[in-house]
Parts: sequence; C-alpha cells; structure tokens
Amino acid sequence: MAAVFDHEKLKVYQRSLDFVDFTEDLLSSIPKSLSAWDQLDRASTSIPLNIAEGNGKFTGKDRCRFFDIARGSALECAAVLDVLARRRKIESTSAENGKAILLEVVSMMVGLIRSQNSDRLHEDQADYNLGDGSSTS
Repeated sequence: MAAVFDHEKLKVYQRSLDFVDFTEDLLSSIPKSLSAWDQLDRASTSIPLNIAEGNGKFTGKDRCRFFDIARGSALECAAVLDVLARRRKIESTSAENGKAILLEVVSMMVGLIRSQNSDRLHEDQADYNLGDGSSTS
C-alpha cells in the first residue's frame, strides 16, 4: 500500500496538481525563451509545494504563512496566463481554462487560511467576473 501524506488528502492540493498538469501541456507549446515561461513553471510548482509544507506545520500561524505563499503563486499564475494571452502566445480560451482551475485553488486556499486563524484580517470574498458573463463569489 502506498504511503499517503496528510497534504495528499486535501482537495486543494489535488487541484493544484491538476494545474501543474495543465501548465505542463501549456509550457510545451510556448518558447522557453519567454520570461513568462519560467515564471509560470516556477509559480505553478510553488503552489503544491507550499500547500504540502504548510500543511505539515504545527501552528496555524506557520500554516498560514505557507498557504499565503501558495495563494500568491496561484494569483501570479493567473496573471502570467493573462500576459501570455495578451501577447498572443496562447489562446484566450486556454488562459480561461487555466484560470478556472486557479480560481478553485485560490478559493480553497482562502478557506484554509480563514480556518487556521480567526484573528487574521481579511477582506470579504469578492465577486469575480469570469469573462464569459458569469461570476463567482
């Protein structure tokens, strides 16, 4: 039987790996010479790594620090997808597909962060326009 770590049981960790799969396919279609290539590669890798490391910490404050980094990396990936689409290096539909995964990851990260420390200051959840006329809160 394969060992299962606690972070592997988290849905947010599994979705972050789905995004790693998505970026693997995407990165194979764009030139490595683009600075955005390296940014997307590193930021997408950072998401599951920081989720795993944060989940292994003993205090809520320590967990939140790594969860914040993972959330920031997911937001960075969303911006990279926008840049690549604007530069016409990827199709806008491809960017939207990746951002849909990232939206789930970011939402789950916010939930994890809130669950760790009720004393943290945070904004109310925003209503994001998904670009197709729909929105999510």
